[in-house]
Amino acid sequence: MSLPAGFQHVDHVAFTVPDLGEAVTFFTDAFGAEELYRSTRGPDADFMPAHFEVPADAHLELAMLRMPPNLNVELFQWWSTDQRRDYPRHCDAGGHHLCFTVADVDTAVEHLRSHGARVLGGTKEVGPDSPRVAGNRWTYLRAPWGLLIELVDRSRVHNPPPLIGPADWTAPSRTEKDL
Repeated sequence: MSLPAGFQHVDHVAFTVPDLGEAVTFFTDAFGAEELYRSTRGPDADFMPAHFEVPADAHLELAMLRMPPNLNVELFQWWSTDQRRDYPRHCDAGGHHLCFTVADVDTAVEHLRSHGARVLGGTKEVGPDSPRVAGNRWTYLRAPWGLLIELVDRSRVHNPPPLIGPADWTAPSRTEKDL
């Protein structure tokens, strides 16, 4: 499969955080991210509601981070008089998480704990009820401000589905006729 005409690749993911400085420090210290730039916007009663669907008094500061080897993360801190402060749960519309493939879940968990992340329920292993990913070890954590992070170790999966990974980054694009 290929992307629709004109689409090239995913550029970045973005998350709104309650404290931009804390979030940037977490990503740079815990994941080795590089801060590329910061920017501000608003308040602007004409622009902000039309282009972001936020209140007229809303304004933001953002930081763009480069996370090796393949991900750009944009972090936003917003201010507004009627801002909601709670994160959606997984089961809520808008629920989300950021997932990292790791060599060893237990080692990665301890690393993130040392940076203030909180583990949710410990490490799990997928059983034979999901044969395509049986052996997959995973866990969820919360970053210090609440972002859900998943860690996944696929090294024990015998016949994994064709997920994208480092081997695909230099491979030629597959077209529909290749499938």
